[in-house]
Amino acid sequence: MAHRSSFLRAGGVVLLSMWLAACAGAPVQEMSNARQAIRAARDAGAAKLAPGTLNEAETLLQRAEESLQNRAYRDARRNAVAARGKAAEALVAAQPSGKPEPG
Repeated sequence: MAHRSSFLRAGGVVLLSMWLAACAGAPVQEMSNARQAIRAARDAGAAKLAPGTLNEAETLLQRAEESLQNRAYRDARRNAVAARGKAAEALVAAQPSGKPEPG
């Protein structure tokens, strides 16, 4: 029985290692999501109706791309997710029912 327990523990360690490696990889999907969200916001007119928010999204995406090039994947992922969020805000503000940015 002790042998089986050791085997299961070792298997768990291998699975955990694989999961951590996947988390530490390049945030390809997050980068793609951010780019698509920014494109959608731009296409909806956010450059005119929510320029500040769109600019923040683009700046965050640029930071994510720089982090990706430097293999700082955690920072790249964080900035890509934030860029997608800002782009979504810009898209909402560009919609007819959205509120324009102050200023």
